[in-house]
Amino acid sequence: MKPAPFLYHRPANLADALSLLRAHGSAAKPLAGGQSLGPMLNMRLARPGHLVDLNDLIELDSVRVTDSFVEIGALTRHHRLAIASEVRRSLPLLSAAAATIGHYAIRQRGTIGGSLAHADPAAQLPLIAVTLGASLVIAGPEGTREVAASDFLQSIMTVDLRDGELITALRFPLPVGGLWAFEYFSRRHGDFALVSVALSFARDEEGKIDALRIGLGGVETVPLRLPEIEARMQGRPADETTIRDLAAAVAATIAPEDSEQVPAVYRRELAETLVVRAFQSALNREEGA
Repeated sequence: MKPAPFLYHRPANLADALSLLRAHGSAAKPLAGGQSLGPMLNMRLARPGHLVDLNDLIELDSVRVTDSFVEIGALTRHHRLAIASEVRRSLPLLSAAAATIGHYAIRQRGTIGGSLAHADPAAQLPLIAVTLGASLVIAGPEGTREVAASDFLQSIMTVDLRDGELITALRFPLPVGGLWAFEYFSRRHGDFALVSVALSFARDEEGKIDALRIGLGGVETVPLRLPEIEARMQGRPADETTIRDLAAAVAATIAPEDSEQVPAVYRRELAETLVVRAFQSALNREEGA
């Protein structure tokens, strides 16, 4: 199939892009990597009257590290997230998750801002944004605002993005925990995960768990972070009993959709297994450091 007719615009800078989006309102659709929008256009699931190509906005392809946060421009490609030394050093969990997205060609084109705006509940980058407490910088007709990723992602492919607005960056607070892991399960290489688990934590002087963050993708309509469980694990030893308790608590908390293709009980079992695997992977990484 081919897309429905539209007018194509290629602004030279952010101001021009915002002007076009403001002028055309809900009839306009921004185009970044196009890895999600392209198929939706071809299948006519999306029929914008105006397509605003952002690929000349090179100022949105950036990584900036400060003392308190890492700011990543919305046009930054998945491949750069996976290989850039500053991302690997400051946000290794983000880097590891980005390396698992789709296939090489997709990682070369897909962008972090596009992934957040598309808001697939099984996608890697929204999960990492929620788990690490990232916020989105959004520019629009009324200026710039900043919104937490957990508030921005409202439901399946539904986000807090108004007509005329554009994601310009994501800001990740520098993580406290030095241990991290990302685990996922998909039917085939390159598919969206049925379940994915992201976690980071530190260990205090006695080796006990501190500053745990745990998030799951693919189990509800948005990526899920579990602060109540995080608090219950605070100060516990990082041993097999704690790992099993953590995994069981996660499986009991989530409420995945039940379907013939993927029963809810199967996703719960996957979640429990992946939590164990992720925690053990983080500990193994510590021992090998």
